[in-house]
Amino acid sequence: MNKDVNSQIEILENILNLNENIEKVLKVSQLEFDHYYVGAGSLVQTVWNYLSGYPISYGISDIDIIYFDDKDLTKEKEEMIELKLASSLSDLPLEIDVKNEARVHLWYKKKFGKDINPYQSLEDAINSWPTTATALGVRRETNGEFKVYAPYGLNDLFSMTVRANKQLISRDIYEEKATKWLNLWPKLTVIPWENE
Repeated sequence: MNKDVNSQIEILENILNLNENIEKVLKVSQLEFDHYYVGAGSLVQTVWNYLSGYPISYGISDIDIIYFDDKDLTKEKEEMIELKLASSLSDLPLEIDVKNEARVHLWYKKKFGKDINPYQSLEDAINSWPTTATALGVRRETNGEFKVYAPYGLNDLFSMTVRANKQLISRDIYEEKATKWLNLWPKLTVIPWENE
C-alpha cells in the first residue's frame, strides 16, 4: 500500500478508529499530557489485524503510552502516572504501560545489557524502536487533530513487513519478536537480520 503519506495517515486513522480501546486511551492520555504518544505494538497489531481479517483487538495484550519529563526522572512519578491512567482505563482488557522516555537510559542497561545516551525527546526515543513498522507513535491534539510520528514511514506497516531497526535492538531479540509475531500473523514478511 505505497500511497502518499497523507493518504496513509488517513487510512491509519480510520483503521485505529475501529479499535475502541485505542480511541479511549488517546482521549484519556490527551487529558493527562500536553505532549505524548500512544505507541508501537497496539497500533501496528491493530493494522495487521485489519489487513489479515482478524478481530481488531486480536493478539493485543497491552498499550504503550509515552511521555517526556526530563525535570522529574523518578520511577515513583512514572509509576504514579501509570497508576492514574490505568485507573482511568480500568475497564479495558489490556495492561497499560506508561514510560517517561527521559529516564529510559537509567534502566536500559540492566534490562538489555547496553548503555544508551539519554533521549532528547519523544521522537528521539521512537527513532530507536526495534522495527521500522513499530517505530510509530500517534496522538490526538486538543483540537482533535490526529498526529502521527513515523520516522521510517508507513510502507512497512501497511505491507506487513517486519524489518529490524538496528539502532538498539540485538539480533536475538529481533528474531524472537519476529517469530512470536509470525505465529500470530502468518501473513507477515520478515526481513532476515543479515539482509538489513
